Amino acid sequence: MRKGSWFVAMLLSFVAVNLSVLPGFAQSESSAVAINSPDAAGYPQGGSELSAADRIGVQAKVSTLGIGGEIAFEVAHRANVRGGFSLFNFTHSFNKDGITYDGTLKLRSVNANLDFYLLGPFHISPGVLLYNGFSAAATAAVAGGKTFTLGGTTYQSSTATPLNGSLAIAPRKAAPELLIGFGNLVPRSGRHFTANFDMGVVFQGSPNATLALAGLACVPPNSTGPTCVNAATNATVQANVVAQQTKLNNDLKAFKYYPVISFGIGWRL
Repeated sequence: MRKGSWFVAMLLSFVAVNLSVLPGFAQSESSAVAINSPDAAGYPQGGSELSAADRIGVQAKVSTLGIGGEIAFEVAHRANVRGGFSLFNFTHSFNKDGITYDGTLKLRSVNANLDFYLLGPFHISPGVLLYNGFSAAATAAVAGGKTFTLGGTTYQSSTATPLNGSLAIAPRKAAPELLIGFGNLVPRSGRHFTANFDMGVVFQGSPNATLALAGLACVPPNSTGPTCVNAATNATVQANVVAQQTKLNNDLKAFKYYPVISFGIGWRL
């Protein structure tokens, strides 16, 4: 009888202890599920479980703005702040209205974007080019005896002092941009490797061309003699230079909206 009473007492104690523990345990477990289970976009419902040190990602990228890199910081459940730079040089020669331009296109930019993740890795990224270094510098020349056109007027380059000069092209130094893409430099999962794609446009406005010419411009078919005038000081030639500059600027209006296509490989720290 004593043994039976002792057994019942132990059984009742065991049940009582478990009744007091299980509800709390169940509540804790359900809270963990609520926190860690992913939502429709694949993010933990309770927010990122990453430590502060893990909320940083870096990548190397290639884009229509050049070759460069970016760094991103998680700032909210579905948002990162991203910044980076791009560099590229391209040398090219072309002929426009009989004038040969030999120059280098330089792409230099520093960007800052806010990535909003709408569904999984799909994001929209408004931002700004804090420094827009889209520019070109070229020498301009016409070989002696060759004809060229300025503002609709045809001239002939002097054989004694051939026409020469320079062309410079530059846009606004800061410009807004809007990107959409796939990928997250700071994935909320435990993975580290990332691949990112963006496309969009920079609203840089029309670049401005500045044309300066010197040397002697002659009335055809002469390349020497009294019909030759100094292109840098003659009022008529300078008026035609301004007209030619306007023509070049009209051609550059196509770059008012600069397209951006970017691909990057990254790593969450």
